[in-house]
Amino acid sequence: MKKILPFILLASFLLAACGASRAAPQYTTDSFATIGAPLPLDEGVAYEAAPSEDSATGSGGQASQVERMVIKNSDLTIVVADVESRMKEINDLAPKLGGYVVSSNLYQSYTNSSVQVPEANVVIRVPSEKLEEALTAIKKGAVEVQNESISRQDITADYTDMKSRLKNLESAEAQLEAIMKDATETEDVINVFNQLTYYREQIELIKGQMKYSEESVALSAITIRLVAEETIQPIKVAGWEPKGVARDAIQNLVYFFQDFISFIIYFILNTLPKLIVIGIPLYLIFLGVRAVYRKMRGGKKKAEKPAEEKK
Repeated sequence: MKKILPFILLASFLLAACGASRAAPQYTTDSFATIGAPLPLDEGVAYEAAPSEDSATGSGGQASQVERMVIKNSDLTIVVADVESRMKEINDLAPKLGGYVVSSNLYQSYTNSSVQVPEANVVIRVPSEKLEEALTAIKKGAVEVQNESISRQDITADYTDMKSRLKNLESAEAQLEAIMKDATETEDVINVFNQLTYYREQIELIKGQMKYSEESVALSAITIRLVAEETIQPIKVAGWEPKGVARDAIQNLVYFFQDFISFIIYFILNTLPKLIVIGIPLYLIFLGVRAVYRKMRGGKKKAEKPAEEKK
């Protein structure tokens, strides 16, 4: 038994190494703890069917299908009349749609006119199949939608790699467990136990990553920024109320003139007196130095004239 044990261990290591050729992908968006209640591995996952490579090339018989795993997230910026009440409505909306609130922050901001107004950031997760429904409900009643985007990330290849690695690691674990049963020497038992511990850690790690991927696909994240209506006060020019790009351009022009006039006032009342206080003594010193220099230069010329006359 002791003689064949190294060969059996070597074979199991090679089998596990075949599945570990690719590094497991790293995810940094949310921690496993913020995903919420665990979902079954075979249920609740939003998959999108797409043709495989064989079907795309037209080779073979009936086109086979592969399950696509796509993570869908959204970013939204809306202007609302009441920031606090709208934030509460969004927080109540998430559980109604089968999701939950990740974070909700209310803070104070300032307009260009230095008026203090509330602003909020809310992050929720909802089932991916209800993403459009959630966005429609969030935008309902908004004064303006300033920004809306939906991102999609296909993780099918990464998930397939993790499944392959898990299968190979579990196969190696089964072989090591069989070896463990037949081992009689203390040294052999310890060696096999250490290898089993390592493989079981890798298996749990990959299972956690797979579960995170499944839940990320099943639950879409929506990041909402709530802006107070006071920050976009309407502009009227001779009865005309510009909107969209025209309003933003005119608003920026108005802000430019406001900032320019504020700078002139600040310069006259604050900076200019300081320059005068510092500049007058410097100018008087300059005049004094120049007068001394001219006087010395004039005396030198008078001394040179008698010397020239004697020659």
